[in-house]
Amino acid sequence: MIYNSLHFVLLYPLLFLLYYAIPASYGKWRNVYLLVVSYLLYLQWKPVYALILLGVTFITYMAARICAKSSHPKSVMTIGVILALLPLLFFKYFNFVNDTVSALMSSMGVKYDLPGLNWAIPIGISFFTFQAIGYLWDVYYKRIEPERDFLVYALFISFFPSILSGPINKASLVIPQIKSMRRYFDYPKAVQGLKWLLWGMLMKVVVADRVALYVDTVLPNYTNYTGLSCFVASLLYTIQIYADFGGYSLMAIGVGKTLGFELTENFRRPYLAFSVTDFWRRWHISLSTWLKDYIYIPLGGSRCSKIRNYWNIFVTFLVSGVWHGANWTFIVWGIMHGLIQIVEKMTGQQKCDYGTFGRTIKIIITFLLVNFAWIFFRMPTLSDACGVIGRIFDYRLPLTLYLPENTNLVLILMGVTMLTAKDLLDEFKPANRLFFESRSKLVRWCSYVVVLVLIMLTGVFGADQFIYANF
Repeated sequence: MIYNSLHFVLLYPLLFLLYYAIPASYGKWRNVYLLVVSYLLYLQWKPVYALILLGVTFITYMAARICAKSSHPKSVMTIGVILALLPLLFFKYFNFVNDTVSALMSSMGVKYDLPGLNWAIPIGISFFTFQAIGYLWDVYYKRIEPERDFLVYALFISFFPSILSGPINKASLVIPQIKSMRRYFDYPKAVQGLKWLLWGMLMKVVVADRVALYVDTVLPNYTNYTGLSCFVASLLYTIQIYADFGGYSLMAIGVGKTLGFELTENFRRPYLAFSVTDFWRRWHISLSTWLKDYIYIPLGGSRCSKIRNYWNIFVTFLVSGVWHGANWTFIVWGIMHGLIQIVEKMTGQQKCDYGTFGRTIKIIITFLLVNFAWIFFRMPTLSDACGVIGRIFDYRLPLTLYLPENTNLVLILMGVTMLTAKDLLDEFKPANRLFFESRSKLVRWCSYVVVLVLIMLTGVFGADQFIYANF
C-alpha cells in the first residue's frame, strides 16, 4: 500500500477499525486478518508475484524446520538460502548479467544474442528475501528457535506496513509480538504511531516530492545546465532520498505502532553523522544491521588482521551496492562507501574527538562525501554520473543557477528548512519537548493541524511510489 495515495487515506481507517473489532482474546484471528490483508494488498500490484512471496516464505520456513533437526544443518541452510535467492537473482539481475556478458562478448568479436526480460521486478522482493534469509541464518546459528506455526511466520514475512520498502525486521523482534496476546487497544502507542505517520507523510509529499521537481528537471538533462545548478540538484537529491525513504520508514513504523507492533528503527538523522562509518549507523539501519550480522561478522568482522578487516568492510559494502540494484552505478556507490570507511579506519577518523568545531567540520565533510556518492546512485549510467561530476567541477562554466518559479522555490526552501530544523533539535536538544511532544495539549494539537494543513496545501501527490520500492 502506497502511503501517499488517496487509496491509503480511504482504506487504512477501515483496516484499522476491522482489526480492533476482533477481540484481543482472539489473537490468532487477528493474525489471520493481518495475513489476509497483507496478501490482498500485495495482490493489487501483480497477483502472480504473490506466488513468489509465498514460495520464499515456504522455502525458508521448511528449511529452518529441517535445519534445526538435521545432522547436516549447514547443507540444509545453504540449499535454503540458494532457493530463496533464486527469484531475486533471476528477476533483478538477469538483464544486468545478460547485458554485461553481451557487451563483453561483442568487444571480443563474438556474437551473443540472448534476449533480456521485460518483466517487472516483484515489488519488495529484496526486502522480504533478506528478511527471510536473515531468519534462516538466525535459526542455523541457534539465535532463535524455528517457528512451528506457518501462519505466524508467513505474517512476519508479508506484514503489509514493511513489505514494500522495509524496514528489514528481525524475527526475534517481530515474531514474539505476533504470538503475544496484544492489548485490545494501546492508546499511547497508537498516538505515537499517528504522530510518526503524520511527520513521515510531510517528509514524503512536502519535502521529498517537492525537491524532486527540481532534481528531475536538472539531473536527467544535466548537459543543459551549469555546474552550480547540477551541484544544487545533487544536494537536493541527497535531501530527496532521505525524506522519501526516511518518510516511508517512519510511516511504516507508525502504521505498525497503531496496530500494536514495534518495528525496527530505520533512520536516525543520518546527515548529522561525523563520518561515513557513523552515517551507516544512522542510515537504513535495518539493512546495515543485516549486513553486519550476516556478511561482515561471518567474514571475520574486526576480530582478524587489519588487512582482512579492510577486506571484510569492502565486501560488505560491495554486497550493499549489489543489493540496491543491477547496475554498475550501484556497485560503484557501494565500493565508494566501503573504501571511504576503510580510509577512516586506517586514519582513526571513524571516531570524533575534535570538540564542537571539529565535529561540525566533520559533519560537513561527511555530508559532502555522501552527496558525491549519491550522484552515482541517482544517475542511470556511469557515463552520466561522471558527466554530472565533470560539469560540477568545470570552472569554465558560468556561475549561474537555475531557479524554479517563485512558489516552488519558496516551498522547497520551507520544506528543507523544516526537516533540517527538526533533525537538529532532535540531535542536539533531545530533552526539549516541542511541538508534537509538547506538554501543552494546545501546542500539540496546533502542531498537528499546521502539519496536516501543510500536507494538504503544499504536498505533491502525483508521485507513484517511494524511491526504495524499486529495490
